[in-house]
Amino acid sequence: VQLQASGGGLVQAGGSLRLSCVASGSIFSIYGVAWYRQAPGKQRELVATIPTGRSPNYADSVKGRFTISRDNAKNTLYLQMSSLKPEDTAVYYCNAEVMTTSWDLRRDYWGQGTLVTVSS
Repeated sequence: VQLQASGGGLVQAGGSLRLSCVASGSIFSIYGVAWYRQAPGKQRELVATIPTGRSPNYADSVKGRFTISRDNAKNTLYLQMSSLKPEDTAVYYCNAEVMTTSWDLRRDYWGQGTLVTVSS
């Protein structure tokens, strides 16, 4: 299973970006999904998640500005980011709980990260 994140780039403060994360490989089912980010010199933090069978949750710092969504038919996860701030600058990572077969355990997989830079 591979997760391929894309959509990062350089944007001015107040702008918008949409990140995508496509899962490929031997996939039976995808459960909980999430976006994390890691700013320079800081620990990786949870940005947004869609837990299995539940509504999305967001970090307080992005509530009202970011929207997480998924397209199960396309095995794709999205993060729509609006009203971006310089403090949103980070490498963004997608994460998914995946079963590769009906008898497998759920396992965590990570994308390679995509850099978002917000200029002031």
